[in-house]
Amino acid sequence: MKIVIPGGTGQVGRVLARVFQRDGHEVVTLARTPVASPWRVIQWDPEVLGDWTREFEGADVVINLAGRSVNCRYTKSNREEILRSRVTSVKAVGRAIAATTRPPSLWLQASTATLYAHRFDAPNDERSGWIGGTERDVPETWRFSIDVAKAWERAVDEVSTAGTRKIKLRSAMIMSPDHDGIFDTLLTLVRRGLGGTSGDGRQYVSWIHEIDFIRAIYWLIEHADVDGAVNLASPNPIPNKEFMSALRQAWGTPIGLPATKWMLELGALILASETELILKSRRVVPGRLLEGGFAFEFPEWRAAARDLCGRSRALPTR
Repeated sequence: MKIVIPGGTGQVGRVLARVFQRDGHEVVTLARTPVASPWRVIQWDPEVLGDWTREFEGADVVINLAGRSVNCRYTKSNREEILRSRVTSVKAVGRAIAATTRPPSLWLQASTATLYAHRFDAPNDERSGWIGGTERDVPETWRFSIDVAKAWERAVDEVSTAGTRKIKLRSAMIMSPDHDGIFDTLLTLVRRGLGGTSGDGRQYVSWIHEIDFIRAIYWLIEHADVDGAVNLASPNPIPNKEFMSALRQAWGTPIGLPATKWMLELGALILASETELILKSRRVVPGRLLEGGFAFEFPEWRAAARDLCGRSRALPTR
């Protein structure tokens, strides 16, 4: 297959491209600033339909991951760029596909499990899950993230791509041992003795092991009857307290200092980030994958944490 990945130079894009190339597929990533890679990297500007659009002709799969990082303070200018970068890239991919004579058979579009409501009582699947934005007593910044996710998905729905199946990937946190990913960040806290309970620890953590994430992408490529929104998450989200305890145990660190809500807010301010990823309860389950018979290799966090910690130890130190 020929697989085109706009925004593919980020951590998730590298994970996918590495495996696709290993499996013998032709991989092309599109980046504003090309970097040296084992696969082809083409410069693109999603606001201008240039030569990069030629890569879509005859491609089999497009996986659009483009969008400004949300790991920042939600200032006015950052909010505008986060929203604009996502919607603009979707429209650019849609126009590029529409201009082909041999369009890709599948467009996988990044979305996020953040779309769902902050809740503790029941899990959110694709059919009965609560879309967030109207919860009481949640920070305004959380509503912004949901508004972005809604606009992102709406832009996909509004693009007409006859002949190209579209899937919106509502991904939970993708756990990979690679440097600079979310797992690496959490493990760094554990190694420094800071990987304790966050806030009251009741908030659910939704996650997916990178192996299952990659397998799910292949599964979606192979199942031509699946389209629309699909949750990419382990079937077993767990509360933050249990999640961090299992990670400490997997690494062999007996103690992790807890962090209260005000401590997390202060830390986020110092690090120019937001606390949403830590404090929002994301109880998301992969209803459509399970209904379709997808079998997870790592459905439980304890086994996933042990595997990820073992692979992290084997990586060269920075």
